[in-house]
Amino acid sequence: MPEITVQTTINASVEDVWKTWDDYGHIEKFNPNLSRSFLLDGSQTTGLGAERQCTLTDGKNYIQERIVEYKPYQRMKVEIFDGTFPLKENFATIDMRQTGPNRTDLHFKMEFVPKYGLLGRLMLPLMKPQFRKLLGKVVEANKAYVERGETVARAA
Repeated sequence: MPEITVQTTINASVEDVWKTWDDYGHIEKFNPNLSRSFLLDGSQTTGLGAERQCTLTDGKNYIQERIVEYKPYQRMKVEIFDGTFPLKENFATIDMRQTGPNRTDLHFKMEFVPKYGLLGRLMLPLMKPQFRKLLGKVVEANKAYVERGETVARAA
């Protein structure tokens, strides 16, 4: 399965970093790729099995995600199980490790299989740089949110 990994170091405790990702229904606070996020009806707020929908900034495209692995302060793995992306399978894994009193390494990995068989595989060289750019924006925005409290400004 093709994958992309981006990483950053955040000047904060692992508890503070985890808290931002664990606020599962509100990732739009720091994710600049989204206009909105919310828990799906009947979902728990976080933990294994929690489900949310994320609407992209274009207002038309969306993804629905479910937590499939949950190790507090270490790892959260999310499956994208529905949406408008041209992907047959898609997983996002957020790993974090405290490397000092106020220092946390964050790794964000995306694994995916495109739809459309051979045509989808031919599109991989175009898709990977776009996904890397999207993921890079998320980790940098998370860093700014944790370190400086910066939320994503949205048009009114």
